[in-house]
Amino acid sequence: MNPNPAVDHRHREHAARRGLRHWGLALLLLLSRICSGAAEPGDEVVVAYNSRIPESLTLARYYAQVRHIPTNQMFGLECGTGDEVSRTEFEVGIQRPLARWLEQKNLWQIRAEILSATNGQPARIVRSVKDSFVRYLVLCYGIPFRIKEDPNLKESNVETLRPELRRNGAAVDSELATLPMIEQHPPLTGPLRNWVYTSTNRAFLHPTNGLLMVSRLDGPDANIARGLVDKALQAEADGLWGRAYFDLRSITNTDYKLGDEWIRGASELCRHWGFETIVDEQPETFPAEFPMSQIAFYCGWYDPAASGPFARPTVEFMPGAFAYHLHSYSAARLRSPTENWVGPLLARGATISMGSVEEPFLSGTPDIAVFTARLLYQGFSFGEAAYAAQSVLSWQTTVVGDPLYRPFARTPAQLHTRLEQTRNPLLDWSLLGLANLNLAKGTPIDAAVDFLEHSEATRRSAVLTEKLGDLYQAQGKPSSAAAEVERALRLNPTPQQRVRLQLSLAGRLTALHREAEAYRVLRQLLESSPDYPARAALLRRLQTLAGQAKDTVEMNRCEAELRALSPGAAAGQPPPR
Repeated sequence: MNPNPAVDHRHREHAARRGLRHWGLALLLLLSRICSGAAEPGDEVVVAYNSRIPESLTLARYYAQVRHIPTNQMFGLECGTGDEVSRTEFEVGIQRPLARWLEQKNLWQIRAEILSATNGQPARIVRSVKDSFVRYLVLCYGIPFRIKEDPNLKESNVETLRPELRRNGAAVDSELATLPMIEQHPPLTGPLRNWVYTSTNRAFLHPTNGLLMVSRLDGPDANIARGLVDKALQAEADGLWGRAYFDLRSITNTDYKLGDEWIRGASELCRHWGFETIVDEQPETFPAEFPMSQIAFYCGWYDPAASGPFARPTVEFMPGAFAYHLHSYSAARLRSPTENWVGPLLARGATISMGSVEEPFLSGTPDIAVFTARLLYQGFSFGEAAYAAQSVLSWQTTVVGDPLYRPFARTPAQLHTRLEQTRNPLLDWSLLGLANLNLAKGTPIDAAVDFLEHSEATRRSAVLTEKLGDLYQAQGKPSSAAAEVERALRLNPTPQQRVRLQLSLAGRLTALHREAEAYRVLRQLLESSPDYPARAALLRRLQTLAGQAKDTVEMNRCEAELRALSPGAAAGQPPPR
């Protein structure tokens, strides 16, 4: 990804500072954790489907039913069935038919107005959307997601753009987001500034302000696309809970630093919200053996395709989870379960995501800190947060998931009460969030320990017991910490949480010079997870523990297993890929 800006450099610097100020204000709101409102009304949505693909219509009908969208707000497009369309095919088969239909159905009205002369512009008549009953457009599985570059398209004033921005290819979603301006004929070459970027006013994101929020229910297959709706509804009912993972590159002094700042800002917002937050500062992405469990949020960069835990079927997403990997072509193969990022993330269980269908340049990608602030602290819908986070439109970003999804429309107290009343196991996460929130506010660790020790839920919860073990370790009580981790292993953890607990317990037992016990824990891990990616490294660790415990039999066993993996593994070399 080239860091060159997608808009004027001075404008981008100003926008970045403005985004950080908004992030700071959102952080202040955190202490009261105020959210309000209910699910978005379905009558603000238009659903479009590809009439040539039966699964597209089926999905459109299902979404309209569960979101209470009027049936007269469903529109069938006769467009191509591939991933991309030409500029002409886009205009003739998608853009213009939608615009005409919206007017014919009186879903919005376009009227003319006279704009007074300014220093740089003469007085002129402009036709734009003045009334609109809809705010969202949902594109269903099967509608193309990329507009091909048209080398024959010639526009004036392109010489004012940076050379790398003199392109007219775009994401279908991002181009349709400017549909309210269709009669103003905005330029197609290069990106357009998004005038609602960093907005804190939900109502401002509206066609009368030139923006139609476009999202798609899509993915590697139609069932995955439908699952995005079901998981969003589940998380709206029960809340979005789990762990937040952020993968930085620790960039400090290059043009790419902005990407790290966005992701770090999002991590701080999640931490102060109460999420159990894990931040990787290493330049590499999370390794394959990293036990990534119970994901609510994931943000990282910069691998070309899903890697590490995300390349394996064992990664665990919670219902409603947001997953995003910043890369130039993260959505170039949106419907592939193995290529790039967005498709694999959806195939593994993520509910909402964003990505680039072509090179956007760093500043043309979503500001993930703004997105997180709007979603968490201000109760924006997914669609609202996604478009408030984009500095440019008519460019390369596609937004995937139910745009009405609002996981934080209710206050944490309201959700907590609901979970208590329904005896929902997710209550454990609410209690963990309360403990983490107080820790983030500076409450002493002793108070959090006391809270968890006296909570009845801790005695039956692997989630809370693991946290108590971490807090004991922070207090300088390694024996108590090891005991809690051992107890958490008996409380039905998820498969990846179990792996993390086993690795953690082995490390803590080793530090207590209880090598034989640590050996048994890691041996159990090896036997219960035969597909563990770093098997050779784990066997070498077992061999070392056996040596420290002076257990020659187990040392020889480990050496034999290493040799069976590959000739080089026993000598400390990784097995061939």
